[in-house]
Order: sequence, then structure tokens, then C-alpha cells
Amino acid sequence: MNAEHLVGMANRIAAFFAAMPEHTEALDGVATHLKKFWEPRMRSQLLQLAGGSHGEDLHPLVREVIDAGRITA
Repeated sequence: MNAEHLVGMANRIAAFFAAMPEHTEALDGVATHLKKFWEPRMRSQLLQLAGGSHGEDLHPLVREVIDAGRITA
């Protein structure tokens, strides 16, 4: 999948959950959505992108979910 498209999708998910009143609830929402609705190869690509040149393009909630190890491929 196109890197920019994948990062954009992850960022839109994070933007939705960023409106949650509790930060933990927002993190849980992002992690749960990525685990439930993204297939393993999409998560794997996102993890690779986060460690590379696209890492700075990720929404802070996505970054935090990845850095905390809350999603795997």
C-alpha cells in the first residue's frame, strides 16, 4: 500500500479518537481499531514506516501507540 495513504489513514483514525475526553481512552481506541480492522501486513507496514522517514508524519497518538508496543504486525 502507498506509504502516504497508509499514514493518512492512521492519522485520520487518531484524529477521530483524539476527541475522546480521556487520553487513555484515545490510545485504547486507536490501538483497538488498528488491531481489529487492519490486516497484519498493513500494521507491519505502518510499524516499518514509523521507524523510517514517515515517522514524523504520524499523528502523536499513533506514535504513542506504536512506541508503547500496543500494536504488532
